[in-house]
Amino acid sequence: MPKLINPREGREFVLRKAQEHNVRFIRLWFSDINGLLKSFAITIDELEETLTRGKGFDGSSIEGFARSDESEMRAYPDASTFELLPWRPKENAVARMFADIRTLDGKPFEGDPRNCLKRQLRRVAQLGYTFYVAPEFEYYYFQNPTGTQTLDRGGYFDLTPLDVASDLRRETVLTLEEMGIGVESSHHEVAPSQHEIDLRYTDALTMADNAMTYRLVVKEIAMKNGVYATFMPKPLKDENGSGMHVHQSLFQGDKNVFYDRKDRSRLSRTAKHYIAGLLRHAPELCIVTNQWVNSYKRLIPGFEAPVYRYWARKNTSALVRVPSHRPGNESETRAELRSPDGACNPYLAYAVMLAAGLEGIRNRYPLPDPVEENVVEMGEAERAKRGIGTLPQSLGEAIAIAQKSRFLKDALGPHIYHSLIENKKIEWAKYCAQITDYELQNYLPVL
Repeated sequence: MPKLINPREGREFVLRKAQEHNVRFIRLWFSDINGLLKSFAITIDELEETLTRGKGFDGSSIEGFARSDESEMRAYPDASTFELLPWRPKENAVARMFADIRTLDGKPFEGDPRNCLKRQLRRVAQLGYTFYVAPEFEYYYFQNPTGTQTLDRGGYFDLTPLDVASDLRRETVLTLEEMGIGVESSHHEVAPSQHEIDLRYTDALTMADNAMTYRLVVKEIAMKNGVYATFMPKPLKDENGSGMHVHQSLFQGDKNVFYDRKDRSRLSRTAKHYIAGLLRHAPELCIVTNQWVNSYKRLIPGFEAPVYRYWARKNTSALVRVPSHRPGNESETRAELRSPDGACNPYLAYAVMLAAGLEGIRNRYPLPDPVEENVVEMGEAERAKRGIGTLPQSLGEAIAIAQKSRFLKDALGPHIYHSLIENKKIEWAKYCAQITDYELQNYLPVL
């Protein structure tokens, strides 16, 4: 768990910082069930009272929150998340704080995604562990939000002049660092106008807040420069989709419990059970980690995204990969889940990943052998023989799997579980009712 801040010290810190930087407005940020950032602003005059008593708002207007007869919610800002917004004017500055949502009687609201993650982190803390994550976010730059005209024809690791977005990435990284968010690296990705910025690992709650901030910063810097950035999983049908590969590990103090130097694979029993949990529950996770209709246009063979459930060390198409670490750097031992996309809700995604891993540890799930061969070319009979299953191939299939999952209901809590399924059923029904260009072009002339 992240280091707890004394509430009084937190309030005093925020009030002092706000005064030092001439802050006039404070935006309270939180997430709806789909992971879309929500915000409302208070003035500096309201700050001290809001830090103590929270601020009320209508929860029935937020997707997945509450019915109209129980709509009153209160947002309690987390003092440890106070940061200035660098893209706003220095005079009459604007700051932000993430908020925890509570009911009128002060209890944590069970429909708050941030609270869902906190609940899973309390579980892992009781086992003596801290859950660390490091996501690799991919995204596209387009000329405008109404089309998919790219900015370049560059490829993997390409640099100027092919990579005309180098300055956009640079400005984005500098802005993230100005907000206290560590960045490991950035580069052009495989597809034209596709890019990646990797965040430095930290505890899962901080990272979920960072992920929400990251997506906004990428879009703000793009808009400032007259272009559009999108985390849509598959905007170009003939190019790779955009994923959010999530590196994850468990620590006890400074010790990475995923590492065991005595084991041939250098993986501890805890790590093996954890990875087995990810593999077993991966289809159930998909309604969270790949929650949009478009998410499943990415999870198809031939575009580097995982389709089959297996793990590997070198096979870059594996669902779970265990990257090699440098000798003497055992703390780098980790599992990389490659199926999520950057358009998911990071609070819920990290919560269900952790829950799946803990199920593997608790039930001592056995880890199958790694698969380094090309699984796509293996053939269905051979895959079945080796116990290699698949991920859902559509949102409809993911919904059907989720509806039967007791594990997912326990991981998310009944409120979020039912709200998410109902939300996704509506999305799927609307999509299925559409008449696409493909149908008109291929069926109308011949049927």
